Amino acid sequence: MPSYIVIATILVLSVIGYYMGRSTALGRNGGKTRGLHSLPGYYGYYMALWCAVPALLLALLWLIFEGGIIDGILRAGIPADIPVERHSLFMTDVHNLALNGTIAGEVTDTLRAAADRYLQLMDYSSIAMAIGALGIGIIGLAFAQSRITPLLRARPRVEQAVMITLMVASTIAVLTTVGIILSLMFESALFFEKVSFTEFLFGIQWSPQTAMRADQVGSTGAFGAVPLFTGTLLITMIAMAVAAPIGLMSAIYMSEYADRRVRSVLKPVLEVLAGIPTVVYGFFAALTVAPFVRQLGQMAGLDVASESALAAGVVMGVMIVPFVSSLSDDVMTAVPQAMRDGSYGLGATKSETIKRVIIPAALPGIVGALMLAISRAIGETMIVVMAAGLSANLTANPFEAVTTVTVQIATLLVGDQEFDSPKTLATFALGLVLFVVTLCLNIVALRIVRKYREQYE
Repeated sequence: MPSYIVIATILVLSVIGYYMGRSTALGRNGGKTRGLHSLPGYYGYYMALWCAVPALLLALLWLIFEGGIIDGILRAGIPADIPVERHSLFMTDVHNLALNGTIAGEVTDTLRAAADRYLQLMDYSSIAMAIGALGIGIIGLAFAQSRITPLLRARPRVEQAVMITLMVASTIAVLTTVGIILSLMFESALFFEKVSFTEFLFGIQWSPQTAMRADQVGSTGAFGAVPLFTGTLLITMIAMAVAAPIGLMSAIYMSEYADRRVRSVLKPVLEVLAGIPTVVYGFFAALTVAPFVRQLGQMAGLDVASESALAAGVVMGVMIVPFVSSLSDDVMTAVPQAMRDGSYGLGATKSETIKRVIIPAALPGIVGALMLAISRAIGETMIVVMAAGLSANLTANPFEAVTTVTVQIATLLVGDQEFDSPKTLATFALGLVLFVVTLCLNIVALRIVRKYREQYE
């Protein structure tokens, strides 16, 4: 029985518990809501929580330990003629044969029997988990129903449970962020033990190919990341030069000039751009925009590479236009109408009201939209791979091929890698730099938001 069926069963049981809690509270109070400590719905939520939480915890713990227990049972039954050092490979083949129906090597009778045993144990485990979750859910219902009285403080207990859930969710989010930061810092420290910190930040040559083994002939590697930073900055600037004015002007038109019918059509059409896969933008950039840019350059007597920063930046700018236009439109629309009326009352025109009242009042939201667009541009990979290339060139010429930090991270981690070589560890150092840059952008944006929010509140 799949786990989602178990979850669906628990949810159905919780709904039943909700209505049982309501009816129990009303029944024990003579069918009247007056005299109950809380509204009847809170008694229902109280009973549903006592049903769902223990059952979900049991199912979660079961899923965590299920794989290890079943693998332990199968390992105990591995034939003695299989060497101990091949037990892990044998278990991998068992899992692949049971779940996918095929393996790379020969399927022996022992392997097939173990795969059948694995599927049988999984079925037994699923049935046992369902019975256990259902049983503990019913016990929770019975216990909660016995506790329900008209004087039960159901609302504070339900709100406390919700508060605990929110605290757990926020704690998980914080711990996830801390874990990501610590992993980046730990792996980056290993990288900087092999490569100088100053060479990485200020070096102008990037060639991370190194010899992976002592007997292998390979380059010593060059890890100067300045060309990557320059390429990232160049493409981001081109993208924002396209997205910022187009997005901001679109937002001004939709919020101040367009009527409701035009706005109801134009805004969804712009937001469709955000839903197009980036690989489609990459194809468009490589097959349409890049040749067009090259032809224009040749007509003007310029030497334009077939893969250029300009082509990638323009298409990336088109992609992030909805981030700027949609968010800016929302914050401009949220500016109180009284501020517009006051400006008109003083004799200001519509354009003067937009420039001197609406845009300054909406500036915190506009800055937030621009920061989101910049972060999106910095983190884009597919468009740069397909339209700008992989060449780590130190140049400010938008007609030449460049690469970015994210492209190099994706390139270096493709295929089988050894995570103790400078080539692979360099990706963590690049990720740490991206994190620091994003953090600095957020700090700057927060300062701007606080300054203008205090001015216009």
